[in-house]
Amino acid sequence: MAKARGRGKPVRRRDKKGGPGSGRRKPCQHCRDKIDQVDYKDVASLRKFISEKGKIRSRRITGSCRRHQVQIARAVKRARELALLPYVNEGGREDSPRGRPR
Repeated sequence: MAKARGRGKPVRRRDKKGGPGSGRRKPCQHCRDKIDQVDYKDVASLRKFISEKGKIRSRRITGSCRRHQVQIARAVKRARELALLPYVNEGGREDSPRGRPR
């Protein structure tokens, strides 16, 4: 006679509680400090929202709310336009073919 496997109710992945991804989201930094508008001239705070390559980080990474994330993106783009922030990081990859001396 064969063994009966999984006779109980199957456990779905979304039903699983806990784990590394669970927990409370951290509150938006701008909402916590009661900042109404994100300033494009505040380059030091805008650098926190840009990756090493120069990309704007997502809401999931920064923990910003939707309203402030839109303002951050607009402020970063405006600061780039006025040459306060770089479009791309100067470092670049070391294994790139263009960076090698001949």
